[in-house]
Amino acid sequence: MSEVYENLIGGRWIGPTGDRRFERKNPADVTETIGTFPALGSEDADDIVDAALGGLAEWRTMKVLDRGRVLLQTAALLRERLDEIARDLTREMGKTLAEATAETSAAAAFFEYNGGLARAPEGDVLPDRRDDALVWTRREPIGVVVLITPWNDPLATPARKLGPALICGNSVVLKPASYTALSALHLARALHDAGLPPGVVNTATGSGSTIGAALASARGVAGVSFTGSNEVGAQLQGRAAGSSLRLQTELGGKNAALVLRDADLDVAIDAITSAAWGQTGQRCTSTSRVIVEEPLMDEVVDRLVKRAESLRVGSGLDPRVEMGPLVSAEQLDQVLAAVAEGRAQGAEVLFGGERLVDEDHRDGHFMAPTIMSTADPQNVAWVEELFGPVLTVRSASTPEEGVEFVNQSRYGLSAAVFTTDLRRAFAFTRDIEAGQISINLPTAGWDVHVPFGGFKESGSAFREQGVEGLGFYSRTKSIAMYGG
Repeated sequence: MSEVYENLIGGRWIGPTGDRRFERKNPADVTETIGTFPALGSEDADDIVDAALGGLAEWRTMKVLDRGRVLLQTAALLRERLDEIARDLTREMGKTLAEATAETSAAAAFFEYNGGLARAPEGDVLPDRRDDALVWTRREPIGVVVLITPWNDPLATPARKLGPALICGNSVVLKPASYTALSALHLARALHDAGLPPGVVNTATGSGSTIGAALASARGVAGVSFTGSNEVGAQLQGRAAGSSLRLQTELGGKNAALVLRDADLDVAIDAITSAAWGQTGQRCTSTSRVIVEEPLMDEVVDRLVKRAESLRVGSGLDPRVEMGPLVSAEQLDQVLAAVAEGRAQGAEVLFGGERLVDEDHRDGHFMAPTIMSTADPQNVAWVEELFGPVLTVRSASTPEEGVEFVNQSRYGLSAAVFTTDLRRAFAFTRDIEAGQISINLPTAGWDVHVPFGGFKESGSAFREQGVEGLGFYSRTKSIAMYGG
C-alpha cells in the first residue's frame, strides 16, 4: 500500500476522499509507486480560495520583518530535510540525485533571499511642488495569488514564486503538476512548520484542466503566475482578457548556442553538454539548438557525439548516472514522435533518437541523448520545443548569419555565444532577442537574485527572481500629507 498524501488547506492537512485520488509512479522504475494524492475538482476551488482569503487578512497586516523570519525559517527547514526531499524529488521526477540536491538548495535560497528582502526599503520619499507637503510610496500585496507550476523543477519554480508572493504579504494557492505533487507538499510542510499562519499557503493537487482552470478563474483571485506550455498560457491569457486579473507567464524556449571559430572548444562543449542533456533536456533553458561557424562544424559535431556516447543513462538514484529518464511515458512518446517527424522532414539523426529498452532500462522512460542535423528552418527539430534530450545542430557561414539563426525562433528565453572576441560577445548581447544571455557559459543556470524571463512567446513582461520579481506580487500606493 503506497503512502497517502494530503493537501494543506486553511492550515489543516486534508486527505483524498473516496476515489478522488491519483497515483504517481517512479519514472525510472514504473513498478514502484511513489504515493497517492488527492485529485481535487473544480467544485473545490471556491473553498480553497476562501481559505486563502482568510489567511490573507492576518498575513498582509503582519510586520514584514515577521514575514521575513518565517521565510528564513522555511529555508533552514529545507536544508535540514535536504536529503529526504532530494531523494523524493528524484523518485517522482527522475532527475539525478545531484540535480535534485542542487534544486533543493536553490529552493531554500529563494526563501532565504526573499526573507532577507524584509529589511529592504519598502517605498520612496518623493519631492512635491506644494509647500509643507510630504509625498511617499508604499508597496502593498495584491491579494490571493494562484501559482500553477510545472513538473520539471518542482521545488525551484514554486519557491521562486512563493518567496516574493509571501514577503509582499499575499496569500497563495499552489497548484503543482500532478507528476511532482510530493515536492510541492514538501515545500508546504516546511512553510507550515516554520510558523506560517493558517490559510496563507494552500495546496491543490489534481488535474490542471479541472482544479487548475477553476482556481485561475475563481472569485477572489487577484493574480495567477503560471509556468508551463504556450498552449495553456494562451488559455489563461484568454480568461484574463477584459478583467482585472494579473497574469504572469513563463512559457517555452528553443534556446540556441552559437559557437564562433575563435571559441575555446573545451569550454563550449562542456557548457553545451551540460545544458542540452542535464535534467534529460527537460528545462525551459536547456540548449536545444547549436549553430557552429563553418570551419569548426565537423569538430564540434564529433566532440558532441563522443560526449553523447559516453553519457551514463539510468536511475537518478545511482550516483554514477549522468542522465535520468523522461518524466512520463507520454513525454517520452512525444519526444520520440518529434524525432521521427524531424527525420521524415529531412533531418539527419547523428546519434541516439531511440528509446532504451535493454534490461537496465526496460522499467523506465529512458531515451538516448540525441543529436540531429538540419539546415531547414522549418524542420520540427529546429522549430519546436521538444523538452527532451535532443540537440539540433547546423552551420553558419559568418557570425552575422549565426546571430540570424539564433533569432530564428518564436521564442526568446535564453541564448549563449562562445567566443574569445569581446567585440563579438558584446554585439551578441545587443543583437539577440532573448531575456537571458550567456557568454562562454551554458544557457541554463541562473542565480536566485538575477531577474529571469524571456522575450517574444517565451512569456509575459513580468520578471521573476531578484528585486524585479516583487513587481508582479505588489502594487504601489502613493501618499501625500500636509505637514504645515
